[in-house]
Amino acid sequence: QLQLVESGGGLVQPGGSLRLSCAASGFTLDYYAIGWFRLAPGKEREGVSCISSSGGSTNYADSVKGRFTISRDNVKNTVYLQMNSLKSEDTAVYYCARKAWSCLDTEYDFWGQGTQVTVSS
Repeated sequence: QLQLVESGGGLVQPGGSLRLSCAASGFTLDYYAIGWFRLAPGKEREGVSCISSSGGSTNYADSVKGRFTISRDNVKNTVYLQMNSLKSEDTAVYYCARKAWSCLDTEYDFWGQGTQVTVSS
């Protein structure tokens, strides 16, 4: 059974950090780029970051550049999103999704269920 399972969300104070994980099962991440997205109440879904299948290429939304870092461990079949200097506007449900090989061109074809991140004092 194919699965992408996000974890690591929670409640954190402004300025704090969280590390999200996206663990794949039922398939190998070796052939897939992974993107992180977020959805906040009343807002459209936002693409946060993406990492290519090799890990050699990454991209970030301007809103998180310099604060978030995406990485992957293909041995553990897991992609991570390190989130530092969190702000209230980062509050959202965070999802990961896969697409073939590159962060460009292809469409995301499988999504996880999401993990809630709440930034509040």
